[in-house]
Amino acid sequence: MEKEERQPLLELDHPPARLSDSMLYEDQNDSNTLREDPLLKLVCGSLPESGRDLASQPTISRLENAATRRSCHRIAEMLFELYLTQREKGGAPEKVLLDFDSTDDPVHGEQEGSFYHGYYEQHMYHPLLVFDGESGHLICALLRAGNTHASNSSVALLERIVGRLRRRWPGVRIEMRADAGFAVLALYDYCEREGITYTIGLITNPRRLQEIAEELLAEAKESHQQKGEKVRPFSEVPYKAGSWEHARRVIYKAEAMEKGTNTRFVVTTRSEEPKDLYEFYAKRGEAENWIKDFKVHLKADRLSCHRFIPNQFRLLLHAAAYWLMDALRRKLICGGARRTQLDTLRLYLIKIGGRVRELLTKVRLHLASGHPGQDLWHTLSGAFGALHE
Repeated sequence: MEKEERQPLLELDHPPARLSDSMLYEDQNDSNTLREDPLLKLVCGSLPESGRDLASQPTISRLENAATRRSCHRIAEMLFELYLTQREKGGAPEKVLLDFDSTDDPVHGEQEGSFYHGYYEQHMYHPLLVFDGESGHLICALLRAGNTHASNSSVALLERIVGRLRRRWPGVRIEMRADAGFAVLALYDYCEREGITYTIGLITNPRRLQEIAEELLAEAKESHQQKGEKVRPFSEVPYKAGSWEHARRVIYKAEAMEKGTNTRFVVTTRSEEPKDLYEFYAKRGEAENWIKDFKVHLKADRLSCHRFIPNQFRLLLHAAAYWLMDALRRKLICGGARRTQLDTLRLYLIKIGGRVRELLTKVRLHLASGHPGQDLWHTLSGAFGALHE
C-alpha cells in the first residue's frame, strides 16, 4: 500500500481529553426506552421478546466518550468505501461532481471547540459536508470549530478525496462546486494544478465586480420597466483579483424584478455559455435539501457531548444513519414510490405503532389495517425480497 493511502480522510485538530464521570450522562436518555423496543432489538441481532435488551443511556454515553481520532477515521473510511461501492454500481463513473458546503450546528453550553460565529450570530460548530452532486450520496462529514472559515480544511479534504477517487477509477474526471464561502485562492490553485474543473460563487466586490456589472444591471432595469416582469441577463469577463497571479473566467447575472435588483458572480473553469453555466451552479441548491435531511430530519445538529472528538464521532453516526435512511428511500423509489423527505420516512416506517410477535421459527410484525405506511412496507418487501406477509 502506498504511503499516501494511509492518510486519514478526516484530520482532526483537537486532541482527545481525559474521560471524567461528569461526561458520561449527556444526552442519551432515549436509550433507556429504546433499548426495549422489539424492532430495534431485532435489527440489532437480539430477539424482540426473549433477547437481551440493548445498551442503556450510560453505556451509549461511555461509547461516545471512548471515541478516538482513529475510530473516527475508520468510520469515515468505511462510509467513503460505501460511497465508492454504491457509486460504481453499473460501472465506474466517467465523472464525479463534488458539492462542498458548510452548515451551522448551534451548541448550548461550553462544548470543546464551540465558538461564537459572527455571520450566524450564535455559538456553534461549523461542519464541512461533501456530497456527490449527481448521485446525492453523502461522501464525508467533518466537524470543525465554530469560528472557522467556511473554506477551512477544504483543500486538504479535497486532496484526500481526489487521491482515493483516482486510485479507484483511473481517468475519472472530477469537478467541484461550492458557494462563495469557498472562494479562496488556495482552492483555485489546487484545482487548476490537479486538472479539476471548478465552479465557485464569488462574494460581490463593491468596488470592482459591481462596477463590472453596472452596465448589465442598467439594461436589466430598463427591460424590467418596459416588460413589467423579472429580467435576468448574463455575461462574463476575464477577472483578476489583487491576490491572483492570472485572470480567471467570471460569469455574472444581473437581475431586476419587482422586489429590487441583485447581482451574482461565479468563477469557473467550465466553458458553457454564461446562462447555462450559472444554471449549473444554481443546481448546487439541491445540496441544501440533502443537508436539511441530514441535519434537521436526522438530528445531526445534536452535538451535545462536552468534548470535540466525541462530537465528531456522533456526527459520523448521524452520517451512517443518513446512509441507512437514504438506502431505504432509494429502494422505495426503485419500487415506484415517490421521493420523500427523510422525516416523512421516519414517521411512516419507523416511528409507528404495531405488534411484534416472536414465534418459534419466525418473527411476525402486525400493523393496523388502516396504517398509512402499509404501501411503503409492501414496496420494501418487494424491493428487498426478504420480508414475508
